[in-house]
Amino acid sequence: MKNKAFLSVPIIVIILIFVWIFIRNNTTDKDSRDYPQIQYEGVLRVVTDYNSVGYFVLGDTIAGFNHDLIELLQENIPLKIDIQLESSIDKSMDGLRTGKYDIVARNIPVTSELRDSVNFTEVIAQNRQVLIQRKKKYNNNIEPIRSHLDLAKKTLYVPAKSPVILRIQNLAHEIGDTIYIKEDPAYGSEQLAMMVASGDIDFAVCDEKVAANIAKTSPEIDYSTFVGFTHLEAWAVRKSSPALLDSLNVWISRIKGTEAYNKIYKKYYN
Repeated sequence: MKNKAFLSVPIIVIILIFVWIFIRNNTTDKDSRDYPQIQYEGVLRVVTDYNSVGYFVLGDTIAGFNHDLIELLQENIPLKIDIQLESSIDKSMDGLRTGKYDIVARNIPVTSELRDSVNFTEVIAQNRQVLIQRKKKYNNNIEPIRSHLDLAKKTLYVPAKSPVILRIQNLAHEIGDTIYIKEDPAYGSEQLAMMVASGDIDFAVCDEKVAANIAKTSPEIDYSTFVGFTHLEAWAVRKSSPALLDSLNVWISRIKGTEAYNKIYKKYYN
């Protein structure tokens, strides 16, 4: 019996080693997932947001600037692309960091603050932030704000953890007064703009291109007052995915000069 017990010890040890290897391989830090791991799995996980410029349903088809770029990417890489939708930029970034997503493919302003936590790809578009408010005839005959000084003591609604928050804070410093910021955890900038149109809130901040699209069906909104200068936009990947970043940058650099890219850009940005 002692011999059998003695012999069973190495077997138990071997089993435990195999269990440990299995667990390690299946619980490897997902935030270290890079192109070799993605290539091995054969699936590139992309998250974007649903809005009238980047990704939307048109009739029985899906369209949008980011959607069409992802489709163009699919034609050039030997991987299946899994697209998921998430309105919250904060949750998108959390999913990127934990390995749930490999790329955040949405209109993200390239800022020094975000550079501390993610790597940006080559620039894919330019945009600027605008103040969403109601036109005079839809707002009790009150004139829209045109001077930044008139934003003092006003409350601007933005999506939670939006990159535009820093710009508004800087703007408050520039005018030497307080601009209140209300972060909404549930809605994106497009939904907030529509809430302005319906009179639920008075002010929001939104991308100019998205605002222009909303104005086509919501004539109540005015988006002529700029909150910031023209900024660059790019997709984001994890800091721990340099190989994926290099591959994306090579692809973006290659296609930006093509007719296919120019056609997509003109379709949604001009």
